[in-house]
Amino acid sequence: MKKEKFHIEYVFDKVSRRSLWNHLTTPPGLSAWFADDVIIDDNRYIFVWDKTEQEAEILSVRPELSIRYRWSEEDDDNSYFEFKIQTVELTGSTSLQITDFAEPGEMSDSINLWDTQVEELKRTLGI
Repeated sequence: MKKEKFHIEYVFDKVSRRSLWNHLTTPPGLSAWFADDVIIDDNRYIFVWDKTEQEAEILSVRPELSIRYRWSEEDDDNSYFEFKIQTVELTGSTSLQITDFAEPGEMSDSINLWDTQVEELKRTLGI
């Protein structure tokens, strides 16, 4: 069954783009909020949760703007997850836009998981 694409946006007050970018792309940053451990091997990221590994490859990077990953075992070549950083013009705040895909009927669970993860991200960023 084809996965459904969804977008969610989180607004961060008083966070630098560089700090947020480091939390989205580096092993110490990602392991602070997204996974228990992260290992980079060339263009592959290995995410570890409770001794279970999941590998992702980087599809595209625009430094301090966006990064797109695809899980290696993903059957659908059009499926990925992406982080985009933008500045909110009116307030000067920084927004994190996440694009991901979920199985039909599992979108609300996926969004809830991202909500929980981003709350942990905010905590690690000190906001």
